[in-house]
Amino acid sequence: MIINMSGNAAKNEIEHVIERVKESGFQPHLITGAERTVIAVVGNGGRRHEIEALKAAAGVEDVVSIAHPFKLVSRQVQSQQTIVNVGGVRIGAENIVVMAGPCSVESREQLFATARAVQAAGASILRGGAYKPRTSPYEFQGLGVEALRLLAEVRDELGMPIVTEVMSTEDVEIISEHADMLQVGARNMQNFALLRRLAKTDKPILLKRGASATIKEWLLAAEYLLAGGNPNVVLCERGIKTFETELRNTFDIASIALAKELSHLPVIADPSHGTGRRSLIASVSRAAVAVGADGLIIEVHPCPERALSDGPQSLDFTGFEEMMRGLSDPMRRIAAAGARTELASEVAAS
Repeated sequence: MIINMSGNAAKNEIEHVIERVKESGFQPHLITGAERTVIAVVGNGGRRHEIEALKAAAGVEDVVSIAHPFKLVSRQVQSQQTIVNVGGVRIGAENIVVMAGPCSVESREQLFATARAVQAAGASILRGGAYKPRTSPYEFQGLGVEALRLLAEVRDELGMPIVTEVMSTEDVEIISEHADMLQVGARNMQNFALLRRLAKTDKPILLKRGASATIKEWLLAAEYLLAGGNPNVVLCERGIKTFETELRNTFDIASIALAKELSHLPVIADPSHGTGRRSLIASVSRAAVAVGADGLIIEVHPCPERALSDGPQSLDFTGFEEMMRGLSDPMRRIAAAGARTELASEVAAS
């Protein structure tokens, strides 16, 4: 449920309502907006009728039921777009944020060359895998701590925040020491022990949609993070498994628009995993931005045919630069003005 406080509610009135929510057996989450204060009431087993009775409390404007099972990520609770700050880069603001880099960190030379190339082309966050979840135990699993140190070295030299994947609760602490943003991969979207642990960190989380997850399940996974205390969550659509065999995954373009409609969290797109084909990345990136994506995460490698992982879906430096030029004009100008619908009309007419 949502308790809407009146615009002139006093501090002691807000504190009184919070205390009454606790006494009723629920957890209060205070959300302070520009115009009003909202108290989200979450949890099970509490006395609902006592919450409804708070309509009569001083400073309370209304008590409203939340229609969705995900509460804190819902736009019913917070209508204003959340902006997540990743090392000074704001995701969810007016600009389209591009994260780019290699699927796996393979060497210092490979990482630095890629970082310089993607930064020069306009990427603002460096992605790179230190620990890699692979389908086969015989495939390259990543350089681990060595890769984390290399990523931190690149950040210190080039000033680019870094995002890298965390696979287990045991790795959260050391990855948090090196990275600016922690990625939950598709395979771990419903690793609830990991989500609960990440909810206790002060690092932003990039939450990828599971390969077979519904949108509701994806948003409920985000709910674990917010309910546990971490509001800095960015959703990532990366394609789902269907009957289609020509593509690595089926990129669900509608999920971006729907997630933006249902939730206040920023949403970015991963066309690299979403298609598995480098030839499609530029066009799918433009489509994602057209329906409202706040950013993109793209795999880039100096020599994709020599990549130790995900070579077929990685762009080389020239391909990434061309993709970024395709986004720059008119895509970013229209997105910055908040006129995504104009862009969709423009794309349809071209």
